[in-house]
Amino acid sequence: MNLRHFDLNLLVTLDALLTEKNVTRAGLRMNLSQSAMSGGLSRLRELFQDELLVPVGRQMVLTPLAEDLVLPVRDVLLQVQATIETKPRFEPATSARHFTIAVSEYVTSVLMIDFLRHVKCEAPATTFELRTLGKRATEDLETGKLDFLIAPVVYVSQVHPKEVLFEDTHTCIAWKKNRKVGSSILLEQYLQLGHVVVQMDDAGPVNYDERILRSRNHKRSIEVMTPSFDLVPEMVVGTERIATVATRLACKYAKSLPIKLLPVPIDIPPMIEVLQWHRAHDQDPAHMWLRSQLRSAVAAAFAGAPPGTRRHRAGG
Repeated sequence: MNLRHFDLNLLVTLDALLTEKNVTRAGLRMNLSQSAMSGGLSRLRELFQDELLVPVGRQMVLTPLAEDLVLPVRDVLLQVQATIETKPRFEPATSARHFTIAVSEYVTSVLMIDFLRHVKCEAPATTFELRTLGKRATEDLETGKLDFLIAPVVYVSQVHPKEVLFEDTHTCIAWKKNRKVGSSILLEQYLQLGHVVVQMDDAGPVNYDERILRSRNHKRSIEVMTPSFDLVPEMVVGTERIATVATRLACKYAKSLPIKLLPVPIDIPPMIEVLQWHRAHDQDPAHMWLRSQLRSAVAAAFAGAPPGTRRHRAGG
């Protein structure tokens, strides 16, 4: 293909068509009429010598060539956008940059609250939008709708750059007056007692500790499900229920709630939380600054190994 005869604006049209797989929806996305979008598709078909979109029943599907073009076209557009937006230097004291970050409630509770408080002093005009984790998070990162993703390493993309932020262990918690639980708990007792667990929404992944328990063929007795990590410690208080939570979160709430911390009677590997961003922003000064700020926040908040109890292997 001769680039001298290629209108680069057609890349935006192509991206919309590849994403929506529908001429009408792609036109709405670009504020163009259906006829204008159909004209763009005709030009693209001629340039690529391929149908790109073909009808199958009542739907349009991508041809094999179109499937291969999805990621490269998106990367090119994001790289162009990053190049245009990138300034030679980033001045946090005067920048009005807006960052979108997908992050769990747990990470928000143990890290982001203090981080955002600190960043307000360093970059008073910078704004942030925290979004929930879910299957759309990796898609939004891919399409450029998301600047950063903070999640356990098993849930992030293998395509884009990432770095480990911190690790955490897991701890069993119970009400201090729970007579069924002493200073330790055996595996059989752990599985029999009623549990409070976090239930992700339908779009989200299985909770980390539940994923590990299932892989070991362990089934616990679940009595309460909540969408909130922060509500779990509250929900064991005044009951005989127990819960398994990240150790840093358990330690935080042990300071204000009548709960006791116990070793989990099964070996749960440390949870590794990673920070990920789109490769198009790898050298963006603003992104590089924010990554350094997050590293500093982790170093200040999590000096040393994760606090809490030792871990026990299965069987007590």
